[in-house]
Order: sequence, then structure tokens, then C-alpha cells
Amino acid sequence: MATPSSAISAKFGRTAAPALSWKGSRISGQNLISMGTRTTSRRSLRLRVLCAAKPEMVTKVMDIVKQQLALKDDANLTADSKFTDLGADSLDTVEIVMALEEEFKITVEEDNAQSITTIQEAADLIDKLVGDEGKAA
Repeated sequence: MATPSSAISAKFGRTAAPALSWKGSRISGQNLISMGTRTTSRRSLRLRVLCAAKPEMVTKVMDIVKQQLALKDDANLTADSKFTDLGADSLDTVEIVMALEEEFKITVEEDNAQSITTIQEAADLIDKLVGDEGKAA
């Protein structure tokens, strides 16, 4: 039976398996886990795992964004929709964050508020803040 390292070696066509490395970090208030490999050909494979908000949270954020930007109910929004692509300027983004704070009874720090550019990022941050407040109570 082939060992995992020999299976990896066969996949990459080498006699030795590439070195695997794990690294954790925080970017924009999100916990990230990265796994990278280094091969002799200087190619690198990097995977990221993000903890995403629940679909209900994303839908609620979409509804608030539609309301704040006066978008039609049938506007085609996705979790990856960027506020700027929807016509929002910096003041609109601040108003969206304020509406989210009011709706979810949370406080978003200024540095976190400036890093929110998409509906998914907003939903992820709210999910994290609501979870953190629940743990503190």
C-alpha cells in the first residue's frame, strides 16, 4: 500500500513530497487558515478556509443594503456583490453600516467598518460580532 507521501510524490511527479506548511492569520476580522506547499519548480498551491455567515444572515444584509441604496426588490444581489458596484459611495457605506448596527444591536469598530466592501464581508462580521456578544453575556 502506498504511503500518503508517496501518493503526493506520484501526483506531483517527484521523488519527494512537497513540504506542507500551515499558517493561521486574521484579515479583516476573519479567521483564516492557509495551507501552502512549496515545490522545486517554485509553484505554490495555497488554500484558504473562511468561516462564512449563515445564509439567513446574508439574506438579511441584502435586504438592508437594498433598502439603504433604494434598490428595487428584484435587484440581483449576491453575497459577492460589492457596495461600489451597486452604486454606493463612502457615505452610503457608512449609512449601510449604521443600519446594520441598529438592526442587529451591535457596534462596528471604525477599522472593521472600513474593511467591509461586500455583502458577504458584512454578514461575516455581523455573525462574528453577534456571536461574540452572545458569549460575553
